[in-house]
Amino acid sequence: MSHSRERVLARIRTASADVPTESADIPVRRDYRAAHIPEDPATMLTVLAENLADYRAIVHYAAPKELPDLIDRLLAERGARSLAVPADLPPEWLAAVSGVRVLTDGPALTAGRLDSVDSTLTGCALAIAETGTIVLDAGATQGRRALTLVPDHHICVVRADQIIASVPRALPRLDPVRPQTWISGPSATSDIELVRVEGVHGPRRLEVVLVCDRPG
Repeated sequence: MSHSRERVLARIRTASADVPTESADIPVRRDYRAAHIPEDPATMLTVLAENLADYRAIVHYAAPKELPDLIDRLLAERGARSLAVPADLPPEWLAAVSGVRVLTDGPALTAGRLDSVDSTLTGCALAIAETGTIVLDAGATQGRRALTLVPDHHICVVRADQIIASVPRALPRLDPVRPQTWISGPSATSDIELVRVEGVHGPRRLEVVLVCDRPG
């Protein structure tokens, strides 16, 4: 076995003898286009909303002062009686919520308890317009990954200044050591017959609230 291995390696060395060795210092060209849409706020907002809807997320618009009432309405329409939120969620987001038990994220909120929670409300790290993707990294207003993977209904608030045009633009803004979750629509999968099933690996219903001035 060892003799055969050496013969194979010798043939490889002979065949590649005239191949120049690449230097590790060869510069990599990165002059490719980093975004394929205009990077103005209005365009990025529109493209994000269209792509989110294409992935079957439900998109809402709200001015900052309208956000609490909209959250209350979305929970009421869902019939939610319990809501899981990150510990650092801005309290004004819940100012209009009534008739719902609010559970703050923490060690006591186990996966088993989260499984019985009706809805969850979080912010995000950023959103990518070109791909209709929301990125969570367990940072501010987001809580643990389990908070957005176990409950069946996720309301995610995205500020206009968190919208990025493309993946190449987004990556430098993300910390690679943080536990990231990239969401494009509600959780979905399909079997061999291409029958789509939602809610297998995360929430069955994703509602995204884009906080901005009302689009013209």
